[in-house]
Amino acid sequence: MIEVKEIRKSFDTVEVLKGFSVAFEKGNVSLIIGQSGSGKTVFLKNLIGLLTPTSGKILYEGDNMVEFDYAEKQRLRSEIGVVFQGSALYDTMNIVENVKFPLDMFSTMSNADAEKRAREVLDRVEIAKTALKKYPSEISGGMQKRVAIARAIVNNPKYLFADEPNSGLDPKTALVIDQLIYDITKEYNTTTVVNTHDMNSVMEIGDHIVFLKNGFLEWEGTKDEILVADNPNVIDFVYSSNLFKKLREALLKEKE
Repeated sequence: MIEVKEIRKSFDTVEVLKGFSVAFEKGNVSLIIGQSGSGKTVFLKNLIGLLTPTSGKILYEGDNMVEFDYAEKQRLRSEIGVVFQGSALYDTMNIVENVKFPLDMFSTMSNADAEKRAREVLDRVEIAKTALKKYPSEISGGMQKRVAIARAIVNNPKYLFADEPNSGLDPKTALVIDQLIYDITKEYNTTTVVNTHDMNSVMEIGDHIVFLKNGFLEWEGTKDEILVADNPNVIDFVYSSNLFKKLREALLKEKE
């Protein structure tokens, strides 16, 4: 479980995160949504330790990450998996080497054991054995996202973070990636937090949804609750397309 308490983050005189609290439960997929400039990316970077809050607490199982020393931060990093936007695979490493990299950094496994583990998780995300020695430039965008997910889970993380995992993917492939993240969360009982702008992701895998606006937590709830939320800012965001506007009309008629 991750608990965030009254987090604030400023850059010089500009306050991006303006003091809010939220909790992320184990075994759930939590989606952070909001318009560009809402603070989503800054918030995620604070959660995984790439940025340090100006004030507030980030509690991992009750321990405040903000106060960790170097050794404690390294221990936590070994328990975190991250799927970066654009996958962020290493061009000069083949697929197996990319996935094995966190084990080389954070474990004492032998090279043979690390490669075996890398192959196991690549099989879990359904990468064909014939592709394992290929380089990122030789595989599709959807396969790159699968490899990035495999790399993120190779060290059996307690916490999984993903930044716009569907960015640049066609709708069908995006649904496959969503389902993979959801299945892995349930299978390994991870605490999963995903930044997204994709309403399809919200409706498919949103156990818990956090809506940020101008650095504040504007609304939170489930994927069912967001469809009938009466917050005008949520309505403007969720029902920005004609398709979703028609869906809202149908849902409201059902409630009458």
